[in-house]
Amino acid sequence: MSTLTTGTAITERPAIRRTSLWQQAWIMVKRNMIHTKRMPEMLSDVTVQPVMFVLLFAYVFGASIQTGDVSYKEYLLPGIFAQTIVFTAFIVATGITADLEKGIIDRFRSLPIRRSSVLIGRSVASVLHSSIGIVVMAVTGLAIGWRIRGTIPEAVLAFALLILFGFAMIWFGILIGSWLRSVEAVNGFMFATLFPITFLSNAFVPTAPMPGWLQTIAEWNPMSALVQAMRVLWGNGPEFGDDAALPLQYPVTATLLWILALTLVFGPFALRAYYRRTAD
Repeated sequence: MSTLTTGTAITERPAIRRTSLWQQAWIMVKRNMIHTKRMPEMLSDVTVQPVMFVLLFAYVFGASIQTGDVSYKEYLLPGIFAQTIVFTAFIVATGITADLEKGIIDRFRSLPIRRSSVLIGRSVASVLHSSIGIVVMAVTGLAIGWRIRGTIPEAVLAFALLILFGFAMIWFGILIGSWLRSVEAVNGFMFATLFPITFLSNAFVPTAPMPGWLQTIAEWNPMSALVQAMRVLWGNGPEFGDDAALPLQYPVTATLLWILALTLVFGPFALRAYYRRTAD
């Protein structure tokens, strides 16, 4: 422990205790969750918005959407789950950009911590943030008639795929948050990209009535594979035969491949953009 002499007073400096990367990351997770606790309105995007989508589609649009023998409410819920986890990228991007704008990242750089701990902490906190929305939607779905009709291992696998897909999308959020210079720019860009991705899929409507070229795009959308995997594992929708696109025939495998592909594509670019933005 060192000492600092100021006039006649002697102030002792606390010793710097070495911490591991995971300890540093956990401190960042707690820092982000404390923000959420102090500003609960930050949860509106994973509480109010998903519930609003569930009620609007289930009771306003649901009557005009044909899903065969499957209840539209059960058809809908996996799509809402997927939409919420995809927007994890939005949360990460705005959080990183806000910290960069306010100079908080520069303050972190003055501390004896690794730069990667900030990213890990932000990513884990964002997944926890979205997980609150998943719980809220599950309760809402149960209240309106949605049920999990598969086995317990299948149900657990579906939720695991959902969380893993959220982690894969985080790399996209880190890339955009490090690339754009303001929260307003991030908001505009993410709305312009994530909303078409979620709606141009099988999340809310079947792809069969779509024009041929649009149906192909929707069925090869990574989100469609995730949604179909959850429907199959939860027993909420029909399985597809040999005439369907490969991601819909083997949705669990396709989802795992998409998770790996998104991570390999966006991960290196995201890290490079973040390190360049925070370089000396």
